[in-house]
Amino acid sequence: MLRFKFNYVLLSCLMLCGGMSHGEEVLHIYSHRHYKTDEKVNALFTEQTGIQIKVVQAEADQLIARLRTEGAASPADVLITVDAGRMQRAAAEGLLQPVVTDFLKNHSPEAMRDAEGKWWPFTLRARGIVVAKDRVKVGEISTYQDLAKPEWRGRVLSRSSTSSYNQALLAYMIATHGEEKASEWAKAIVENFARPPQGGDRDQIKAVAAGLADACLTNSYYLGLLLNSPDPAERKAAESVRMIFPNQGAGGTHCNVSAAGITAHSQRVPQATRYLEFLLSEQVQRLYATETSEHPVMMNLDYSPILQSWGKIEMDMVGFPQLGKHMEAASRLFDQAGWK
Repeated sequence: MLRFKFNYVLLSCLMLCGGMSHGEEVLHIYSHRHYKTDEKVNALFTEQTGIQIKVVQAEADQLIARLRTEGAASPADVLITVDAGRMQRAAAEGLLQPVVTDFLKNHSPEAMRDAEGKWWPFTLRARGIVVAKDRVKVGEISTYQDLAKPEWRGRVLSRSSTSSYNQALLAYMIATHGEEKASEWAKAIVENFARPPQGGDRDQIKAVAAGLADACLTNSYYLGLLLNSPDPAERKAAESVRMIFPNQGAGGTHCNVSAAGITAHSQRVPQATRYLEFLLSEQVQRLYATETSEHPVMMNLDYSPILQSWGKIEMDMVGFPQLGKHMEAASRLFDQAGWK
């Protein structure tokens, strides 16, 4: 029996040491993103650096709660969300550590990143309006406020108010117009709904294409995903609608970000920093632009024919830094408006 125990322990040690003998480095990422392109990006990073990537996927709020609970014992090295407000909250709670390099500073716009370097954007996500080409004239909608007018009663679609995209949009409204105006807008949109919120952004676009409504709120890259879809029906639906970037010349379109930050207790800061820089490399920025139709952080439209067709957009730079500050109020106003 004693000999068996010794052999078992020896075998365990050999297995452990064998796994370590190759010098394998592993970077642990907590991510809210869920696209095949991210898997490709991580595979490229491993191919070029030899550093393995292990990903835990969940909603941003769940990941932040997990980091808070795990504390110094957390295995996570990098947190990725699709919402600046959540990154701002994670930074404020001390869950991220500042890391600043010349490469990071030179490859991301100052207005769209954390002032202390606790998180860095790597894609921009414009919250636009998609309309039916055959039922909405060019120029009929040019602002978010237009969508709240009485003539759009029964003609508007959107996903749920629990979506981080919509919460950030209303937080932007609060930051730029105040709570009263933001509340009025949310209530008017609810009155203009063609149906109660259901599904994701792609579902809203397809419903507009099918004639259930004439306009919907959506992140622009979802239309790009449909235009690039292998499904002919999805491509046909996407070709029947038009993307509008609201508030051009009037403060700019609300944009959010996919962003990454190094966790406060990471023991692999050099490797994690290398990963953040990789996300901002031309190779990866071009990959996101062509495969997910997200805007590169430096707005290089040459990376993607779809982005070129949409043209350069004016982005809101006033409300963006305040998104995290107004998220709680946005949820409250949505509830008051009856936006399910």
